[in-house]
Amino acid sequence: MTEPSQRRRRWLLFGVLAAGVVIVDQLSKLYIDANFHVASANPLPGGSAPTPILGEFVRIAKSYNSGGIFGLFGNSALVLALSSLVVIGLILYYEWREGSHTWLLTLALALLLGGAIGNFIDRVRVGFVIDFVDMGVGNSRFYTFNVADSAISTALLLLILIALFHERLTPVMQQASGDG
Repeated sequence: MTEPSQRRRRWLLFGVLAAGVVIVDQLSKLYIDANFHVASANPLPGGSAPTPILGEFVRIAKSYNSGGIFGLFGNSALVLALSSLVVIGLILYYEWREGSHTWLLTLALALLLGGAIGNFIDRVRVGFVIDFVDMGVGNSRFYTFNVADSAISTALLLLILIALFHERLTPVMQQASGDG
């Protein structure tokens, strides 16, 4: 396969996967926002309790996060939205520069881009990010997150794997992409 043809296929994968993450993220947030009340993972008396999905392990606990990951930098949606634009630009640049080397890197960057755009849309559209997935056991809960956050977390894990095991992954990545 020719190099320009491979690059086009990788850009197509990159764009379709990123767009898919954005669409699923936004549709899930619209559905949750329209059909569930704000709920605390550990509700106070009289507050809305989370809706169990897989027992108490996975629940829907809708919340509005005006900060960043884990609620850090609270009430800074505008600053985070502007920062997101820079990150989105860097992801596109890095895919253009390095993504053509491996399918796994293209996959990771597409997930990262889709997640960044999904949360960016929320910050611009409503001034906060809609989170709703609550996981944990009993009172030991993970932070509440959404589809965009899941895509970003998965992308970061893939990028860490690529960084740590690049030499071992290179033959596998080349076989998968038809380069080897």
